[in-house]
Amino acid sequence: MSLKKEDSGLRWVQVEVEVPGTPEEVWQAIATGPGVSSWFVPTETREDGTIVSHFGPGMDAVARQTAWDPPHRFAAEGEMGPNAPKMATEWTVEARSGSVCVVRVVHSLFASTDDWDDQLENIEGGWPVYFQILRLYLSHFRGQPCSAFQLMGITTDSAASAWDVLTRSLDLTEAKLGEHRQTPADAPRLAGLVELTGQPGHPHQLLIRLDEPTTGIAHLFALSMGGLVFISIRIYLYGEAAPAAMANNEPSWTAWMNKHFPTNGVPSPSC
Repeated sequence: MSLKKEDSGLRWVQVEVEVPGTPEEVWQAIATGPGVSSWFVPTETREDGTIVSHFGPGMDAVARQTAWDPPHRFAAEGEMGPNAPKMATEWTVEARSGSVCVVRVVHSLFASTDDWDDQLENIEGGWPVYFQILRLYLSHFRGQPCSAFQLMGITTDSAASAWDVLTRSLDLTEAKLGEHRQTPADAPRLAGLVELTGQPGHPHQLLIRLDEPTTGIAHLFALSMGGLVFISIRIYLYGEAAPAAMANNEPSWTAWMNKHFPTNGVPSPSC
């Protein structure tokens, strides 16, 4: 990880990604509620400068805008948790030649101890896969309306065991980069090109660029946190057919999650 510290107590992490699009197009994707909801989690940007990100039931992150300079830079400040110092977040968009931009996010805080360093590093480690979704969105679905839903299960089994249940049930075991995979007849319909498999530090995940039930992106993962394992299926659908596809498929996915992870299969608000 790339945590930086200064003698003043300032510590920060920085993550960046190169994406296609003009600064104005990229700004719409990272600085508006509908744009952010198209590749991250359901997000509201309110007129008073409040930004609310819905990570799941009872898992909202709230920040307040502190700087706004479209289409180049914005900043916000929010809480990391109870008794935690405030965390500042700055987003910048830097134009490059060939209609390409670099998106950069910096998270920083002041602290007199190292107590919050692990949380900063965990935040840093979560961005690469979301930036991959952002790149796919801007490459293939830029500006299209999004309908999305997320389902979450929680288990006390190991992440490896939970991932095995998820992938075997969906016929996605040992999916390889570049393969076209699809779910079996007894599971909700999902088909597309594998764009990302497990990564160092986050081995139990898949990213699929969908052609069924309509065009979109699916992100599936199992993650250990706080002594539990969280199983998540996030599906982003794009275009005019997306609302109907979401309405037709979200109930079957909810039933699937409740069947395979019966104690905690709960859908989050859709974007």
